[in-house]
Amino acid sequence: MKNKLAMKLENCIKMAFSINTSFMKNNLIMQQRFLHNGPDTIDELLERHVVKKEKSYNSDEEEIFKHQRLTSTRREALSLYRDILRATRFFIWPDTRGVLWRDILRENARREFEEARLEKDPEVITRLLIGGRDSVQAALDKLVEKQKQELAKDQATRNGQ
Repeated sequence: MKNKLAMKLENCIKMAFSINTSFMKNNLIMQQRFLHNGPDTIDELLERHVVKKEKSYNSDEEEIFKHQRLTSTRREALSLYRDILRATRFFIWPDTRGVLWRDILRENARREFEEARLEKDPEVITRLLIGGRDSVQAALDKLVEKQKQELAKDQATRNGQ
């Protein structure tokens, strides 16, 4: 009984392996292209599947590389935007007008991202992303330093009383 069960299991594993191998052979090109190189917006989806343009690329590899670079910078930009939104949670005090700094920072971040939305130059995009990351980190470092100073003041006043 044990031997039959082991043989059936082995046959199932062989069958699954052969199916997986044949599937991978047949769909290798499709898997390479669609792993996470798919369109990120509806316009890109329509452009890829509906609007047929003449290819200006020398080969498919260049097209894939260009698309990967675009999606990677898009992902970096979205990641930076989410990091900014997360970081603004800590800015809970109001300014002189009574508006929370969190809301002001979020509004400014949204405006800056909208202004840079149509930028095509990869060097400028990279510079903007690096500058944004540095700014977020600097703001958080200043916030941490200020909170440490406030805690030290509170500690000093408690010890003095």
